[in-house]
Amino acid sequence: MAGYPPAASGYPAPYGAPPAQPYYGAPAASAPYGAAPPQPYGAEKPHKADKPPKTDAYGAGAYGAAAPPPAGAYGLAPAGPAAYGSPFAALMPSAFPPGTDPNVVACFQSADTDRSGFIDDKEMQRALSSCNQNFSLRTVHLLMYMFTYSNVRKIGPKEFSSMFYSLQNWRSNFERFDRDRSGKIDTNELRDALMSLGFAVSPVVLDLLVSKFDKSGGKNKSIEYDNFIECCLTVKGLTEKFKEKDMMYSGSANFTYESFMLTVLPFLIA
Repeated sequence: MAGYPPAASGYPAPYGAPPAQPYYGAPAASAPYGAAPPQPYGAEKPHKADKPPKTDAYGAGAYGAAAPPPAGAYGLAPAGPAAYGSPFAALMPSAFPPGTDPNVVACFQSADTDRSGFIDDKEMQRALSSCNQNFSLRTVHLLMYMFTYSNVRKIGPKEFSSMFYSLQNWRSNFERFDRDRSGKIDTNELRDALMSLGFAVSPVVLDLLVSKFDKSGGKNKSIEYDNFIECCLTVKGLTEKFKEKDMMYSGSANFTYESFMLTVLPFLIA
């Protein structure tokens, strides 16, 4: 989207220009690590003459298929260790790290009414609300997934502590870029906020994020704090999962059908 004003003070160059300290997804100041492709990031690569033609059936010569799938149900993963753990794996008991703020401990313990060492989604929602952090259950579910990598919708002391401190940082970030103190951040402010967190998204992706997380359905072109957290969790989570596959930091990665589904679905069904 053209017409973006120069980035706010503190950034060395306008949006899209190489920063002094490279961040994931942005072009480096010199040649990118692993050599940059001649076309823009995300553009389709030229067809190679010696590449076998694709077929219509997924897995039978389709892009990303290393070999024909085994006989059986569509999408059945081949034998061997899974690339991603089960999204419903049981959580291991944990404890608060040494030096944890007593207020954080009290917040968790007040919600853990059965003294199980875990709190569920509704208990965590109430616990955060008592600390002036009001979130929808969907945002709570995303928080739980991001800090436990499980969809069992429970969280222990160690993970709760990490999540609590991260929320404090994200709130500070939100307030920093909510320059008009409206309680909302617009498209430009969201762009700057994400850049400060290390995520360089294109104007097209930025517009999609604002449309998705704007409670007015995209009419106001701004998002509130609750949805800002959900937006950051989505961008952060998907970027981290992508980076696991992009070992050369080239901006490209190969996913199997199974790992792609396990990467995206937790953010859709939260």
